[in-house]
Amino acid sequence: MARRVMETCGSAAYIAGMSDDSAFAGAKLALFLGPSLLVIRRDVGKPIPYPGYLDFPGGGREAQETAEACVLRETWEEVGLTVRPQDLLWKVSYPGLSGKVWFFAARMAAERERDIVFGNEGQGWMLMSPDAYAADAWAIPPLRDRMLEFVALGR
Repeated sequence: MARRVMETCGSAAYIAGMSDDSAFAGAKLALFLGPSLLVIRRDVGKPIPYPGYLDFPGGGREAQETAEACVLRETWEEVGLTVRPQDLLWKVSYPGLSGKVWFFAARMAAERERDIVFGNEGQGWMLMSPDAYAADAWAIPPLRDRMLEFVALGR
């Protein structure tokens, strides 16, 4: 049985020391801007998992970066938002298609929507309520499940 690790985050000092930075494939972030969830429509016509589905910021690990560094970098590259380590509220690891994947959740002010600068991966971005994402047939099932776990915590 796969081992899942769940941690509650909250302070930069805690974040810096909490990663299991052994082998992992990548990281994803459920980023809430106010009450809404930031969602990216995946590309189609490329050899990627879940083409055209509704995704969260994140992606593959580069070099020896930590899981936190990976998700923060990927979020900046994909939507132009700087998420600080102290904004990360929760993380969980789970087995992914290419190995262990870290899933994070963060909350930022709704006004940060105006700072979004869409990168060159995906077809576009949108804001959705968590319920709308969970009910959408195009939601990536493992991401939907992790997001719902976070929402159930009431954080």
